[in-house]
Parts: sequence; structure tokens; C-alpha cells
Amino acid sequence: MIDKKTLIINDELDRYEESVQAFHDGTLDADRFQSMRLQQGIYGQRQDGVNMIRIKIPGGRLNPNQAYTIANVLEQHSSHVTAHITTRQSVQIHYVPLAETPASLRQLASAGLTSREACNNTVRNMTACPLAGVCPAEHTDISHHLEQAATHFLRHPLTQHLPRKFKISFSGCEQDCAQGMIHDLGVVATRRDGRFGFKILAGGGLGHKPREAITVDEFVEEEDLLASMEAVITIHNRYSNRKLRAKSRIKFLIERFGVDGFIKKYHEERERSRIALANKKVIKGQWHKETITVNGDPGAPRGVLPQKQAGLNIVPVHIPIGDISATHLHGIADIMIGAGLNDLRTTQDQNLMLVDVADDNIASVITGIKSLGLDIPECGNNVVACPGTSTCRLGITSSTILGAKLSGGESDLRIRVSGCHNGCAQPESGDIGIYGEGKRLLGRLIPHYQMYIGGDGRGNKGLGFKSLSIPSARIETAINDIQDSYQDTRGTNETFFNWSRRKSEAYFNTLLSQHKAIAEDDINNIINDHGDDTDFSVVQFGGGECAGAAQETVAANFAAAANERNYRNAFLLQRKHDASLECAEQSLRLTGNSLLFLAAQAAADDLQDIARDIEIALSDGKTLGQTLGQFAITLTQLKTDFDHDRYSHLISDSDEWMQQVAGLCQNIDQQLDLSASVPKTSTQETITVDLSSYGCPLHYIKARNALRQYQANDVIKFIFASGDPARQASSSLESDGHQVLEIEESGITTSISIRKAS
Repeated sequence: MIDKKTLIINDELDRYEESVQAFHDGTLDADRFQSMRLQQGIYGQRQDGVNMIRIKIPGGRLNPNQAYTIANVLEQHSSHVTAHITTRQSVQIHYVPLAETPASLRQLASAGLTSREACNNTVRNMTACPLAGVCPAEHTDISHHLEQAATHFLRHPLTQHLPRKFKISFSGCEQDCAQGMIHDLGVVATRRDGRFGFKILAGGGLGHKPREAITVDEFVEEEDLLASMEAVITIHNRYSNRKLRAKSRIKFLIERFGVDGFIKKYHEERERSRIALANKKVIKGQWHKETITVNGDPGAPRGVLPQKQAGLNIVPVHIPIGDISATHLHGIADIMIGAGLNDLRTTQDQNLMLVDVADDNIASVITGIKSLGLDIPECGNNVVACPGTSTCRLGITSSTILGAKLSGGESDLRIRVSGCHNGCAQPESGDIGIYGEGKRLLGRLIPHYQMYIGGDGRGNKGLGFKSLSIPSARIETAINDIQDSYQDTRGTNETFFNWSRRKSEAYFNTLLSQHKAIAEDDINNIINDHGDDTDFSVVQFGGGECAGAAQETVAANFAAAANERNYRNAFLLQRKHDASLECAEQSLRLTGNSLLFLAAQAAADDLQDIARDIEIALSDGKTLGQTLGQFAITLTQLKTDFDHDRYSHLISDSDEWMQQVAGLCQNIDQQLDLSASVPKTSTQETITVDLSSYGCPLHYIKARNALRQYQANDVIKFIFASGDPARQASSSLESDGHQVLEIEESGITTSISIRKAS
């Protein structure tokens, strides 16, 4: 599991608590506070005065203490009786008053749980095959690679202000139980010509215009995995539509560029990312040359399943429509402690899994589960439902009430129920999937469910095809008719996926047509949604909150500039001077254009043009414009005659300039918060530690020990022997989370300035 110190930054929680108080005091406006709230995974509900906390659980893995903690937060800070397990393996706690969210986050943090970037336009919780590490068919335990990626992209400047949310999945073999097909980015472990690596998928998505992902890279080596992922995210950040939110997912870039065009851009970006991340520590998985074919349906198990580890088993726990009480969470954690278990997993079908249950403990564990009023999954209850109108601001229909009524029948079909077209229950990937919508017929608004049939996001399957939209009151009968037809006309051992494609879309339209037709006399029988005795209506709550705060252009530019500075420093470390200079120029361009945006001026590409426009457009921008113009001249000279000392001074001066620009931007628009993307400059005297007499690995150990004496954000200049010692020490310190600010080589020694991590 990911180290708590990596996930949690206490100063960040302090700032959030201060922002809550400032918002209550009226000194922080709603738009700016909304952005800060969403960045911490706090989402508004339909109900006034309460919020949802979305807890990120990378790969869905929890220990008993974390289960206890989630239960305690639910009991102590929510007025609701259940937490909700999502299809993205997160856990959501609803009905938390805003004033209690800081205490909730601190309590979660004490157990190593974070909600940071669980909402907003960021990389969301990364999902994995629920059987990672225990499946006989896997090539490798994919959770190790997922955890490195989750750590790398958390708080990464590239991912703080994406055009829209970004979803990533990891699978340990080609069966792809994590459903890379429906994700913005899918990582699938694979074997090719006796070598192990990864297939990279991109551009999948559900909701508005569902799309299947394309393969952008058939085979990527382990050392290139992070670079490949960063390349895809960079394409999204750079090219996706920031103005038209409905068109801002990466799937629309594949339509825009075409498959070949998108893949070309991917390879261009990957080459750049590979160089920038060359010193990043590579996670080496344990790859299995021989794997065992798993019989039956891949994915989360529907019954007790032997692990690849002899004598150990998985025991799944059915959680009806993903809603679990604090009592149940406490009880499951107690069972784990009693049986010596430490691995509890959330699954994409909204259930839980106990891992590493010994053969002789199975009976007692199941008895314990049943004593709580729970059970292992049973035939027919493979039903997933999103919160719908119970809490979601976007919900149209009461998906939780309907979901509790439905069954997958004797064939145990996968039923997926969403309360709106955004499809959080993944209806397009279910055997039978539905999403709620309102249709005006005969002068009345009637609740309906749009049907999808024959979907499966795993392996080489495909999305379901869109069928008819059926009145909500008739949807149960419609689903039963499909199940009956499957039972009556399926071939021997024919899966629902294969059967539905053999039958074709036209067959189902005919089968369901009787449920679609509405006569005048039918209105009173279909006017209500499930669980509601009033006439159906669609309540407007101003839309969802994924878009975040207002000035997205400026915040996104500053985040992108921060990423370019990271690349600038990485390229300089590797003596790739031309690439470093390009990054330095781009970071200045993005920052300067942010100032022009707030001055209502058009963006420019040439730094001299930007400098001139800043001088003209802003009364207090003359000095900033003149300084930028001088930077442009220096950059031009360095491109033809590179000088390390002169470039180091330029880097330092330009970082200070960008900090000044950020201050002016925030004065112009006080809704902006650019603190996370601004270069950190220090006015104090730099501390120098001379380690040039030590070789590998003692020089790194000495540097690490020295850093313990100083405070977070202190700048320390280390002096190492030039060559490999300096390069290796720099790479290791950066892997530890410290920021490399400046590298200066002077013959036999190299000085490396480090900003200590929080």
C-alpha cells in the first residue's frame, strides 16, 4: 500500500481548514472556495448545507484500521447511515456538514487515507483488477505499478487543472478485468515475443457519446510506463477543449485527430516524457512466465475463489448497491483482525473482498459475515447502482430505489443502473444497463430509462448497443423479458455477450417495443418515478461541480508552466540543453499569456510580443514586460552559445518573475489561487553541505541524513563529485520527493540545490 507520508500533507489540511473558516466568515468568495473544496475531494450534494467526501482508494485496497476509520467518520460526522462504494473503487461519505469536513479529512489522514484530487478536473482514483497479486492468470501484480503512478501524478502540476477529469485503470493480464476499454487511459500487462511489458489504451469513456478506447501502444517496457502515461495525459491537457465542457474528454481528441494522428502525437510526447523521466526510479514487477487459465467469468469473484498462493482464498462480500453501514464496516474489520487478515478490497461491482483467507478459516469467516446480516454474492444480485437522485446534483431518476428491486435472474446477469446519462454505474458495460432520463410525452414529463444491451468492458469484448428508452414504471418487466428470451433462445454455454450480438439490435427493439408505446390512458400509471408518489420532475441544481473555479485558463496555464519547469530542470540535469531551453521558453510563454488573459488581451506566441503587450495593456506591468523582453533576448543567445552559469541565473530570475506575475494575477482576480503552481523562491541564505569526498552510495545516505536537520521548503546546496555520483544523488533525492532547483558543474565537483519536501 502507498506510504501515508506520500499521500498526506498536513499543511494542506491546515490550509483547507483555514479556507472553510474564511468562507464562513465571508472573506473567501464561493468560486475560489469551490475550487479548493473540490481539490480536497469535497463535493456538493442536492441537499443544502451538506457535502459528500470521496475517499480515494488506489486499486481498492484497505487494511482493517482504514475500514474502522471510514466507519468512525461516517458515525461521527455524517447524518447518513451508509457509506457508498463506487464503481471506481472509491468510498463516498454523504451528508457531512461543511464545518465538519476538515475534522473528517484529518481523521481519514490519520489512517493513511486521502481525498485529494478525488473530484475536480484531475486524475481520479486509479482502479485495478480486484484480483491483483492473487490471480493465477496475471502476468504480474499490477498494484505495484499502479501505486507508483498514483504517487507520481498526485499533486503533479500537469494534473492539477486538466480540461476535464481523467480516469485510469490497471490490469495484470489481457483479460483486462479493470476494463481499460472504458477509461481515458488503460494499462494492461502483456507478453510479447517472450518479453513482458504493457499495452496502452486511450480514449475510452462512457456518459455523453460512449467510446471504446483505442490501442496507442502495443508494447511498452517497464521503464517507459510512466512516460507513456504522462504522454497521454499531456495530450489531454494540451489539446482537449477547455471552453466546451461536453467535448473536453480525451475520447473527442481521437475523433479530432483521427486514430493515426492521435498515435503520432502520443509518440511525440512520449519521447519527450521519456527523456524528462529518465532518472525516475523504475518499478520492477515480478513477472510470471507460466500462468494458469482461469475458468469462468473474469473479474470480481461471485463466490469463494482459491488464490494462486496455495492454501489461501478470496471471500467476496455482497454489499447491496454498494451501500454499507458503519456497523458492517466495523464488523468486517473485526473479522479481519480475528482471522489475521490485512487486505480488504473494494471492487468495481460495488462489493468487498477479503483476501488471504486460509482454507481452514473460510467457514468461520463466512459465518462471521452472515452474523452481520451480510453474505457472499448470490445468483441474481450482481446489480450496480449510482446514488442518483438520493444525493447527486446531476441525478434525474432514483437509481438506488430501482436498483434494489432488480435481479439478474438465474443467469446472474450483470445489471447496471445509473440515474442520468453520465453513467457512473457504467451501464454501457453491463449485460443490461440503463440510465435515467426525462421524456415529455402527451404534454407530461415521464421518467424513462435508456437501455443498453450486451456490454462488457473486459478483454476483447465491447460496449453494449443502445436500444429503446422505456418508461421507468415498465423497466422491470422489460428487463425480465430480455432475461426470459436469453434463457429460452441461448445456445449451449453461450454467453450473454455473444447471444446479444447474435440476436442483433433490431431483435431487441422489436422485443421491447410494447413497453415503449404510451397511450393517453397509460399516463397516470407511468407518471411517477420509483419510490415517489408525486408527479415526476427534473430538478435543476446548476449542474455538477467538476468544472471547478472560474478562471480555468489562468490556473491551467500556471499548472502547465510548473510542469514545463520540472521538465526544464530534468533536461538540464541530463545536459539536454536545447530541450531545457524550450521548456524554459514555454513556461514563460504560458505565464505571460495568463497575464494577458486577465487584461482581456489576445494570447501571443513570441515572447517579445507578449512582453510588449504586457507593457501596453497593464499600467503596473511595465517592469514585468521589460524583464520578460530581456529573458527572451537571453534565451535566444543561449540557444546559439549555451553557458551553464548564465542559464542558471536566468532560471532563478525567471522563477522569481513568475512569482511576481502570479501575485499580480491574484490581485487582478482575487478568485484565483495559484499557490500550488508558483515557483518557490527563498530569501534566506542557502545552506551548503559539501559531500564531494564521498562516493556511491554513502554520498546519498549522508545527504538524506543531512536533510533531516532542516525544515520543509528549506533550500540546501549539496556539493558532490561530478559525473555519476552527482547524477545518481540528484535522481535519488528527486525520487524521495525533494525538488531539484539548480545544478551547477564546476570541474571535478557539481553543486545541486534542493528544496526539501514537505
